Amino acid sequence: MEISLDLGEGWEVHPAGGATGEAYIAQYEGQNKLFLKRNSSPFLAVLSAEGIVPKLIWTKRMENGDVITAQHWLKGRELKPIDMTDKAVAILLSKIHNSKELVYMLRRIGKKQLHPLQLLEDLKKRLGESLSSEIEVLKSIHFLEQESPFISHENLGVCHCDVNHNNWLMSDEQELYLIDWDGAMIADPALDLGPLLYWYIPKKSWSEWLHNYGVELTADLERRMQWYVVYQTISSIVWYKNRNEVTECQHWIGQLGNIPSNFSIS
Repeated sequence: MEISLDLGEGWEVHPAGGATGEAYIAQYEGQNKLFLKRNSSPFLAVLSAEGIVPKLIWTKRMENGDVITAQHWLKGRELKPIDMTDKAVAILLSKIHNSKELVYMLRRIGKKQLHPLQLLEDLKKRLGESLSSEIEVLKSIHFLEQESPFISHENLGVCHCDVNHNNWLMSDEQELYLIDWDGAMIADPALDLGPLLYWYIPKKSWSEWLHNYGVELTADLERRMQWYVVYQTISSIVWYKNRNEVTECQHWIGQLGNIPSNFSIS
């Protein structure tokens, strides 16, 4: 059904789904489809220029002040969990983490560097009374508090912060993209590396995957990755709790206890 995003006569616009409800599929008089986003970050332009997201076609300011961006609607597919082992994923993520242009642009739009203590304090504020009484959550928060003085890294980069396989797109032309950048921040790349390796890559293959990414698997990196896996898991619990998705919330609480056994430093 058509929605209230009025681009003028000749346009057909439909919701594209997603958590924010700000994404749309559009066609003008039956021409090629476009992917539209309402009030997307100015960061999108540099991501497009770097070839990290599908090409940005145009930007339009609406009468109500909203800014609409349009990108090519690609024929392709989301990656499956098994695809995350591909060398191309490691190479693209390395390009993102090492891009000075991306860091510069995020700083220009007001993003600050975020360090573990800041992330932890923000997470604790978001927990709420019910989650604060969950034993596994409390144990994990205690772990983050104990470990935070040792989780430091000088070479910060732009982190996507949600490297779920559903956010990776492979076009029919075999071009790989990472989409949905609303949560991006300047932080330790282990913030992305930890969850990606922990959830998708067999432990025996971590060294090879990281070699393709461009670094070695060291005790320091593994320690940082474990910290961020715990942090991201609790963040997911908070997200599902706020959406009243009880089953998912309990699933992720149950996952917390399994994390230490999968890291050599535990």
